[in-house]
Amino acid sequence: MEEKHMQSVLISLLRQDKVQLWTEPFVSDQQKILELAQKYVSVTEFSLEEVISTLESIRADTSRKDEGNKEFKETSVASLELHLPKREGENRKRKVHLKLKLDITAKELKKRIREEHGLEHFNLILTGRLLSPGKRLDEQNVKNNSKVMVLVVSSEQEKTEMLEEEEKKRQQEEGLQRTQKGFQILSERDGSEDPSTTPFLEIADQKGNPLQIPDSERKALILAMGFHEKGRALMKKRNHSAALSHLAQADEQFNKCNSALLKTVDNYAVLQLDVVWCYQALQQLDFLNDARQRLERAEDCFKRCYGEQQSRLQQIKVDELYGQLRLDPEKMLQLMALGFSEQEARLGLRACRGDVEEAERLISQRKKEKKELKEREREKRQRRLQDINTLVELGFSKRDAARALHQSRGDVDKAYGVLLDSAEAQRSDRSTNLDQLLALGFERDMADSALRIMGDDLAQATQMLLDNLGKVPPELLSPSPPSSSSEEPSTSDSAASGSSRLDQELVNEVLEDIPRHEEDYLDVTLDEEKQLMEQIRSILEKQSSSSG
Repeated sequence: MEEKHMQSVLISLLRQDKVQLWTEPFVSDQQKILELAQKYVSVTEFSLEEVISTLESIRADTSRKDEGNKEFKETSVASLELHLPKREGENRKRKVHLKLKLDITAKELKKRIREEHGLEHFNLILTGRLLSPGKRLDEQNVKNNSKVMVLVVSSEQEKTEMLEEEEKKRQQEEGLQRTQKGFQILSERDGSEDPSTTPFLEIADQKGNPLQIPDSERKALILAMGFHEKGRALMKKRNHSAALSHLAQADEQFNKCNSALLKTVDNYAVLQLDVVWCYQALQQLDFLNDARQRLERAEDCFKRCYGEQQSRLQQIKVDELYGQLRLDPEKMLQLMALGFSEQEARLGLRACRGDVEEAERLISQRKKEKKELKEREREKRQRRLQDINTLVELGFSKRDAARALHQSRGDVDKAYGVLLDSAEAQRSDRSTNLDQLLALGFERDMADSALRIMGDDLAQATQMLLDNLGKVPPELLSPSPPSSSSEEPSTSDSAASGSSRLDQELVNEVLEDIPRHEEDYLDVTLDEEKQLMEQIRSILEKQSSSSG
């Protein structure tokens, strides 16, 4: 601690005097070092020997860093400063320098330390953070000249931490898979079933009108937007690592969509901003180039969606932007006293730049539009149920009627025509299959029953008749008696039921992450943003003072 304090004091004095020990005349003239040391002895409590030794150490460290920076730039070989635990009988910890590339994992670095320094159980600490064994060093913000502390732990503690890391990775991977499966189920649904019992997702514009796009793009877009919403939910929980994994999947699905479609919606642009924010939160500086490209893509997309002159795209100072977005608590209370929610008040004030009257009008207009949209949706569902009942009364099944209406975009007359054509085709297929079974020598009534039981599947009906000497088993011809409560369900029924329950569980899980408000992603407290701006301001002020 004394050595660190001495070094800190002398570095401060060197900066104050604007002295660079690694330049002439200090490099070649030892007398200059002595004179400088004597000067600093007079203003500190350190001895001459201590000051000279520390100045030499500072000069050596600086020269080594300069050489290391040059080597890293040319070869990507970094130099890490390892702080090793002190040996028995020593008074202070050891400090060694290790050269390596940063694309290896922390686990590989630990193996090298074991081999070169004889340590067995230990953790690696970077700026107070435990390095994850399974992740690359550059992914954990390890840079050239980083200082890494080697902390000895018990074998049980190391094993526990490794298991926790593996469990965290497993949970993250499982979360990705569940999200994908849930939205895949939703993307396969076409809305032909009752939405109250079988929810489905519809891609619509800002006015609620369904977008007519190819089915493959619709599925990709649902997956993309689903992963994006899950990523946003994880960002709100400050779980930026898991969020980034979901956002990467969203980006992959968006890229499967037609480029013309991406030019008309701003979702893709917002995704790019969210990815960059995760980079910043995780301090993944190695992705700076990718972040720059994503910001450029976002800007281009916003311009296409909103035009060159939109105010939200104009360049303004950071402080001015924060001032516009930061809200007056009194104005929030005024709007909430009128019956608006906290979210409505916050979004309204931000949209109207703090004008309470304008915000009140905007929120009221939005609530009115939402109410009208809900009413249209209610009427649409009511008409759909009426049309289904009309087709059921004409002798068609409820499921077939719902599918036909969906296929005909709600036109009941066209749906009726679709059902008639389908019934005619089915009758034609039944007649053809029946003729084939009769040609094989089976009796008409048995052939007809076999086709009915097997859903007009000719191959299965034929196999049934062959297995039973041309007859249909009596138990299949007569209605099955109701099963008692003591009877076990069949394996296939249990599997189907279990699969259905799992599907419903996954669907409900992903639907929880879809916000009820279309501008939910704008409803943020700005705490993280404020902290980042203060960090940026602090860095700029330090640079300004050092250059002055």
